[in-house]
Amino acid sequence: MNAIRHDFRSDTVTKPSAGMRAAMAAAEVGDDVFGDDPTVNLLEQRMAGMLGKDAALFVPSGTMSNLLALMSHCGRGDEFIAGQNAHCYKYEAGGAAVLGSIQPQPIAHQADGTMALSDIEGAIKKGDNHFATTRVIALENTFGGRVLPVDYMSAVADIALQHGLGLHLDGARAYNACVALGLDIKEFVAPFDTVSICLSKGLGAPVGSVLVGRAGLIETARRHRKMLGGGLRQSGVLAAAGLYALEHNVDRLAEDHRRAKALAEGLARHEALRVTMPETNILWVDMVADLGERFTAYLGEHGVGITGRYGQQRWVTHLDVDDEDVEAALQLVDQFFAKG
Repeated sequence: MNAIRHDFRSDTVTKPSAGMRAAMAAAEVGDDVFGDDPTVNLLEQRMAGMLGKDAALFVPSGTMSNLLALMSHCGRGDEFIAGQNAHCYKYEAGGAAVLGSIQPQPIAHQADGTMALSDIEGAIKKGDNHFATTRVIALENTFGGRVLPVDYMSAVADIALQHGLGLHLDGARAYNACVALGLDIKEFVAPFDTVSICLSKGLGAPVGSVLVGRAGLIETARRHRKMLGGGLRQSGVLAAAGLYALEHNVDRLAEDHRRAKALAEGLARHEALRVTMPETNILWVDMVADLGERFTAYLGEHGVGITGRYGQQRWVTHLDVDDEDVEAALQLVDQFFAKG
């Protein structure tokens, strides 16, 4: 397989720009476990302010951020509700169960990526010693690149309030959703007690996520971060990348969305491909399995990196993909289908 020249595998593959590297090199640092890294403190204060929450905590990854949120909402033997395909349930190695002794209650998704409100409410368990006690509902937005409606999140928040439950948002790509909606992120996350924001996806930082939320929950998360080995020292070098990303790389997410749409329109020219038009920067393409194996292999042999198997492909645009990458990829797609 040739080296990847046009990398659509994920927005996690972005590399820090020259400006971001300069900001990292110039960062003032201290020991964050002692609380005296000024750049980490600034990032946490800025994120809390931007999202309208009490406090924030810088952590190495989105997986840790989600885990810390669940462990802060729940005790041993408690339960969280999440979608069947939610990242915090399906793609985080069972961490909530293994490390937090927290039971997941997965809910089937509807066609639009939401969970039916009746299903959520019907899964809540409280006051019966036979069951794990439900403590928190976790949503994810964007979900597979789709933007879940703000009204839907508000409706779930109403259920959480009625039942005395916490509400967590896996907002790894929340800024993508806000750019697509033209909505300020403070309004977008207003109903949530905790929110996880990833800096190392579309925002382009090399490492890190920030958990933002109510003061007591974030303080509990800080202790759990230490327990899980996430206490960092001179991490201002990494926090500086996050600050740079917030200043320079939010509005430009619209460019990723535009390129994803152009990519989708080019792929949709081929009848064998069933293309779901993207709402943000993630594009899904379905085809028969045999074609999918040959098509994915062909793209890989010609330097186009994507993810997918069994007839489904995921293409992701990001700041290291430009118009020329999109054009080159579509030319290779056209060549593949021209050969039959």
